[in-house]
Amino acid sequence: MLYSIRHVTRFDYAEPVGFARCNLRLKPIHWSGQQLHDYDLSVEPGGRTSPARAEAGLANVVRLVIEQAASSLAIESRCRISVDRPVPEPAPDDPTLAEVAALARDSRDAGPASPAAYMFPSPLIPLDPEIAAWCAEDLDPRRGALEAGIALAQRIQREFDFDPAATLVDTPPHEAFLKRGGVCQDFAQIMISGLRAAGLPAAYASGYLRTLPPPGKPRLVGADATHAWVLIWCGPKRGWVGFDPTNGIWMANDHVIVAIGRDYADIAPIDGIILGYGAQNMRVSVDVEPLDDAASGLATATSGADVAG
Repeated sequence: MLYSIRHVTRFDYAEPVGFARCNLRLKPIHWSGQQLHDYDLSVEPGGRTSPARAEAGLANVVRLVIEQAASSLAIESRCRISVDRPVPEPAPDDPTLAEVAALARDSRDAGPASPAAYMFPSPLIPLDPEIAAWCAEDLDPRRGALEAGIALAQRIQREFDFDPAATLVDTPPHEAFLKRGGVCQDFAQIMISGLRAAGLPAAYASGYLRTLPPPGKPRLVGADATHAWVLIWCGPKRGWVGFDPTNGIWMANDHVIVAIGRDYADIAPIDGIILGYGAQNMRVSVDVEPLDDAASGLATATSGADVAG
């Protein structure tokens, strides 16, 4: 599947901002099953951009500095990317959850994709006894890793309501868990908290999800949003496998990974500081356009904004 993706973020300030310094994580990373063909970033008003190193996780980071006064800031990211990622199939020889946990503990990999980097609590995803107990019902240590992962993702999709009004971007997992509602960011964080409590390496993936309109309805340009889901390290043979608890599906051809981290704080699409005062308004528009005819026969999926909550 070949996609054209356009992601626009616009900030409007009540009073001119004298200085802005931002980290942009908008260019999709190199990852198994996807290939970036071209990428373009534009900023209005113009500023100085330079590549920066990701402090945690896997991300292409651009540092943006704007030194002239501005009443608005528009950041537009465009890319063409192809995705060829088959739906995983659980197999009898998949490692069990107990084996995955042991292999992760024994790993000597110190790279950003090391399973050891994603086994422990992180600033936005602490361990939570209630979440751990609830998730443990699907995480029998004797169970195959892929089978258990999709079972937990589908249970979250069944038992939690997709409700953008239920949470904010900084809502902790425990609060969303008690409400049994939220958006993709909340569901990913709840699932990751439960997996890590079981000793399993689980990462937060942020990117885009191709959404399909209802039958007979046209696509709505700009109606898509950034999406979040979960990666579980399933042993050295399987590697990282993606699970989407918002929709109860595997990560496959409809998912485009932009960045991977311990939680949202590692890989927020845009963060930084501004010098000024007064209110600000942020609007985000994302359009994921398929450029070939492989859209037939796929199920409609829900995409939840991890920048608006």
